[in-house]
Amino acid sequence: MISPSENANKTRSDLLAYATLSLISVFCAVPFLWVLLASFDGNAQLFLRWPEQWSFANYLRVFTKEDGAKWLFNSLFVVGGATMLVIVLAGLGGYALSRTRAWWKLPFLYAILLIRVLPPTALVVPLYKFLLTLNNAEGAILRPIFGEYARPIMRWTGFIDGYLGLILVLATMQLPLALWIMKTFFDGLPRDYEEAALMDGATLVQRIRRVLIPLALPGLAAAGLFAFMSAWGDFLLPLIFLSSPELQTLPLGLFRAFLRINEIDYGLLAALAFIYLLPAVVAFGFARRFLVQTFAGGVKG
Repeated sequence: MISPSENANKTRSDLLAYATLSLISVFCAVPFLWVLLASFDGNAQLFLRWPEQWSFANYLRVFTKEDGAKWLFNSLFVVGGATMLVIVLAGLGGYALSRTRAWWKLPFLYAILLIRVLPPTALVVPLYKFLLTLNNAEGAILRPIFGEYARPIMRWTGFIDGYLGLILVLATMQLPLALWIMKTFFDGLPRDYEEAALMDGATLVQRIRRVLIPLALPGLAAAGLFAFMSAWGDFLLPLIFLSSPELQTLPLGLFRAFLRINEIDYGLLAALAFIYLLPAVVAFGFARRFLVQTFAGGVKG
């Protein structure tokens, strides 16, 4: 039987733990609260304060006087493209690695994981030189054919200072861990569903579309969410591989807004930061629906 003194000690310990966690939560929440309040403050300051007059002027300046719409589009296009590429390759590769029995599988998995272990700064120079070679070869092919229109085409397909190169680099950096996630996920899926579909005469495409994809949605959501979050917050790779102002992403726009010549515009900076947070929150909310799914009921249809 627990004595009253032990109950009192336990109560004090619980109160101390809750108080500590509350202080840590407040400490972590204050920067986000400053971003929210300053983004609606027409005269935002460095310190946290309640806006004297709520206004959307900072957000209007982001999309009218600044290149906020272009930065947001570039980020969504590049990161979305990299995420979709990671989902497709990780899903196919993870399934193949899970169902293949070979001596080289484990060394191969550790080898690709080494790409993720290495810091991006150690890979930037060789990646840049490799993509620069590909970019020069592409330019040598496109310029004689398209002339002055080669540059707008290479803005989308260029390996350096183009969307395609950055998408490939971001996908390459996120793919190793996504492959591990999907391989581990497929290891936990029984083969009974696939064998039953095969016995029913389903083709390979039908088995993938009606069996594997519905079962793999939680794993694909986890891999895609990880890839999106990591690529969305990347600052170094867009800084290295993009030089044209019209191609810059939202992290580079935040950096430009912070380094004003005269003074820092805290209202504009907070509005950009809040816009920068929203896609990540939406992506997490969308992926969360699949992460909580269970496999009860098997495959329908």
